[in-house]
Formats: sequence, C-alpha cells, structure tokens
Amino acid sequence: MKAKTALVTGGIGGIGTAICRRLSSDGFDVIAVYHPMEDERAEAWRAEQSADGYDIETLAMDVASPEACSAILTKLLEDRGPIEVLVNCAGITRDKTFKKMADEHWYDVINVNLNSVYNVTRPLWDSMLENGFGRVVNISSVNGQRGQFGQANYSAAKAGMHGFTMAMAQEGASRGVTVNTVSPGYVSTAMTEAIREDIREAIIAGIPMRRMGSTEEIAGAVAYLVEEEAGYITGANLPINGGLYMS
Repeated sequence: MKAKTALVTGGIGGIGTAICRRLSSDGFDVIAVYHPMEDERAEAWRAEQSADGYDIETLAMDVASPEACSAILTKLLEDRGPIEVLVNCAGITRDKTFKKMADEHWYDVINVNLNSVYNVTRPLWDSMLENGFGRVVNISSVNGQRGQFGQANYSAAKAGMHGFTMAMAQEGASRGVTVNTVSPGYVSTAMTEAIREDIREAIIAGIPMRRMGSTEEIAGAVAYLVEEEAGYITGANLPINGGLYMS
C-alpha cells in the first residue's frame, strides 16, 4: 500500500522541521517546502535530516505567489499522484507598532502568513475532495486569538487562518476532508532562544506552565489531526500554549 504524502510549507523552519520529522516517522512521504532563495540552507537541512535517518524531500516554492504555487503543485500532482496531507506552516514576522508600520510590513506578512494558505490549498483541494480523503492543518498562533502589541499584521493574518479553517471545514466535511487549526504559544526555537535573556524570562514567568513549548509538542498535535482516527475533528482550533491564553 502506497504511503500517504504530506506537504509541509515552512518545512525547514523550527516547528516545520519537527512536523516533517514526526510525519516521516509515522510513515508519510514528506515534502518540505522552502523559499527559492534558501537553496543552500535547504540542501544543508536535507543532508542533516538524512544523517538523522529521515528521508524527507524538499521543494522550492514561493508560497506568496499564486502563480508559482499553481504551476508547481499542479505538476506535482501529475507526477506523484494525490497529496493527502497539507500543513500550512510558512510564516514570517515584521513587528512594528501600527503607527510605525510601513505598507510592506503589512503586505509581506499577510501574503506569506495568510494568502499563502489560499495559494497552496487551492491547487490541492479538488484532488482531496475527489479522492474522499484529505487533511489540512493550518499553523496559526496564540496571537491570532488574543492579539499582540506591535503585531497588527501578524495577529490579523493568524486570526484569518482560522476563519479560513472554519469555512473550508464545512466545505470538506461531507467528502472526508478535514481542516483544522493549531495555535502554538511561545515555543522554544532558535528564534525564541535568541531573545534577550531577561525578556525571555519575563515571557516564561507569564506562562502558567512556566516554560515554553517544544516543537515536538506541536508536531505531536499535527500528527494526531492528520490520522484517519481524527476524522471526526474538523473546524477546530487547538491551542498549545501552556495556559497562556484560555478560551
């Protein structure tokens, strides 16, 4: 029986890497999507995964470009057959107070974090419906639920992701396609480890569990949502934030 294929955007980032590794361990054929300007980094990343025993493909694609996504993913479907699992994990930050936010700060974040979800899901959606099985997981953020000072762009994009989730969940429900959101809080990655120590400690002090999450904890939630046994869960937003925000 052919293994199911999982496509993970932002696949070579901190959370993306953990998701790719977990899905690979669970028996999926995994494709990690990265930006075309990161060829060297992606090559080194793939070698590192291979050295650790993970056979993960990489795919260069600008998720902010609808034309690129349509062309590349249409060809991918023709060459490989169905993509059963999609994890939309690509994301950037351009933090500024709204007063200081330039147009490019707004549009860059909206294009990469929100419009990419449309750009990548659109070419794969019909195939999932036709095959009667699909799993889409959108990686949002606690700040899409509660907002965050200096992140009007990021908070808007991440909140928009769950709006997309709820609408698409209704469209896919009768055809075996589920769509869910995972909203991490502060997660220990290279980016958060680079935060000044006193600021990082202040962040952790505000989390009821008194620690940041691990990338593996996020990956574990994704791994559950994409399995057949999670087929009755759709339109949900799963918060993984150590109690930082409860609703």
